[in-house]
Amino acid sequence: MHRHDGFRELDRRECLDLLGQVPLGRIVYTENALPAVLPVNFFLDRDQAVVLRTSGASRMARAVDGSVVAFEVDRFDEATRSGRSVVVTGRASLVTDPGEAERLGRSGPLSWAPVEDGVHVRIEAELVTGRLLEDVSPAGTL
Repeated sequence: MHRHDGFRELDRRECLDLLGQVPLGRIVYTENALPAVLPVNFFLDRDQAVVLRTSGASRMARAVDGSVVAFEVDRFDEATRSGRSVVVTGRASLVTDPGEAERLGRSGPLSWAPVEDGVHVRIEAELVTGRLLEDVSPAGTL
């Protein structure tokens, strides 16, 4: 990246801070050998894993269990031409431990969609990267 191009890499702490501030993200996974992307609500667990809740019968839940996935969040401001983007890459797994499932049920994310047979999906934050874009355009230009 150029010194004054407006981009700056975020360190892990800055990335995790952004993850804690944004309620929606996108999970990127493979389904039937094709890329798939779904918007989901989530929360950042105490061990920095990304946790979401979905139906146990969902295609996404079946596809991600035991697979490496990406999870992306962003926040942009069109008026200031600025924003931040974070990508977490790691192994996803369905939470099967009853005690852990109960804890997450109390403190974890509630699905925005109705879920009767809900399961939690954990994404281990093995690789966390992010970028900041700051407005470097001259004032008043488009």
